[in-house]
Amino acid sequence: MTDQNALKRAVAAKALEYVRPGMKLGLGSGSTAEIFVELLAAHAGGKTLTCVPTSEKTAALARKLGLSLAEL
Repeated sequence: MTDQNALKRAVAAKALEYVRPGMKLGLGSGSTAEIFVELLAAHAGGKTLTCVPTSEKTAALARKLGLSLAEL
């Protein structure tokens, strides 16, 4: 893993600390957002979350990982 990827993973993991059950989350776009979505799906077990993706790529990843999606 490159230093840049390690930093992106650290940022995504820190953002994950703020996620609480019942939250509505905007899922961004880009490589760091992709890492966040993967971490979120892995740690969302049992949490009721509603996620709003900002791109079709993010939406496809979130759907694939089983996250609940909504539109604005």
